[in-house]
Amino acid sequence: MFRAVQILVNKFLTFLCKLFKKNGTQFPGSISYNMNQKVLEKIKYPKYVIGVTGSSGKGTTTQLIYHILTDAGFHVVYNASGNNGIRGVTTLILNHCTIFGRFKGDVLLLELDEKHLHLAFGKNKMTHLVLTNITRDQPARNGSPDLIYDAIFQALDGSTTLILNADDPGLMKATLNYPGKIITYGINKTKDSTSKKEEFSLDHIYCPNCHKKLIYSYYHYGSIGSYYCPNCDFKRGTPDYVGSAVHLKERYLLVNETRISLNQDFLFTAYASVAAFALCHTLGISEQKIQYALNIDPIDSKRGHTLSIDDRPVMMLESKNENALSYYQSLKYIINQDGKKVVVLGFDNVSRRYKYNDLSWLWDVEFELLKDESIEKILLIGRFKWDVYVRLKYASIPKNKILLVDDLHNLIPIIKRKTHGNIYTMVCFDMTSVIRQLIRSCENGND
Repeated sequence: MFRAVQILVNKFLTFLCKLFKKNGTQFPGSISYNMNQKVLEKIKYPKYVIGVTGSSGKGTTTQLIYHILTDAGFHVVYNASGNNGIRGVTTLILNHCTIFGRFKGDVLLLELDEKHLHLAFGKNKMTHLVLTNITRDQPARNGSPDLIYDAIFQALDGSTTLILNADDPGLMKATLNYPGKIITYGINKTKDSTSKKEEFSLDHIYCPNCHKKLIYSYYHYGSIGSYYCPNCDFKRGTPDYVGSAVHLKERYLLVNETRISLNQDFLFTAYASVAAFALCHTLGISEQKIQYALNIDPIDSKRGHTLSIDDRPVMMLESKNENALSYYQSLKYIINQDGKKVVVLGFDNVSRRYKYNDLSWLWDVEFELLKDESIEKILLIGRFKWDVYVRLKYASIPKNKILLVDDLHNLIPIIKRKTHGNIYTMVCFDMTSVIRQLIRSCENGND
């Protein structure tokens, strides 16, 4: 009976939030969860309960999985809002239940915060869990990658089938002791892979089995690549699902010889596509149906939208704060594009989860890449622009390249008057929406 009350309260609060034009994806779940934190254990779940977690890339991966499964005829419920903590998850699940606690849908698909995995699923274990990567991420909250790994695997008991990124040795150590089924995926060497190691960006250097230093055949970025231990059998090996012939500019790759299209020309999109392919094929979705969803009926990318200012393209790269490798991928993408470039950097809040305002992660980001001659100007915005400025100064970025924008409403006029190249915003999620509004206001003649 109390479960029914919680479900009704959740649905009613969601209705009120929508009535008053509020988002309503977390507040109802906050109240419901606080009433009884075991409520999610009392739900009658569908045949497939799929989680997607990792330091980065989980949102894009979840969106692709949703699209493939929906195209294949499944009724999929997933957290499209991106609220991946326990309160957002509670809101979503209870809103899709009958008052008797039966989930309405064929598949529950959840993007999940690594630290909230054990809160979302107690006795009701996930049937499948996709793991994207484990890197230094939100250090003030998560600490080291090893602590993130422990938080994930303490929530698992072996009944969940893992779909994990074999290119990440920090994840592949699960093959040493995880008692359940493991499916692996990865991407073979691309033209952008390198044999050069960048020690400061490596999260996993030593073998988790014998603790000898790993040897890499190539790196994609950070510790992600092809590796082996010279002392024992620990290695990347050949994944069950391999991405090869990666053509980012042409937006396609092969997964086990099946050609699939990419909806953006980013390496993380390639990883998300291979992961989604691996998960859906494991569920029994045919290669033909996966190809149809990705090649014939594609969806827009969740990241990297393009707008324009006076016919100049604005590529909006959402770089995750407190994650140096997310910034690194954005920086590499910008440097690899043609022509002169204008880069917009900055943020008002370090995190949406807490107010520590720890900025140590800025020193892990390879801002030295911005010394490239193709970078015309760098515009710094937001409450922490001076902190970013100091970091760029230590990266030896010439002062004449840097413009500090004190008032965000002056950003578009300054771009118009003082810059000429193609524009790239490399900011976190909240600031992306603010810049998008400024551009649209400018388009409407409110400049």
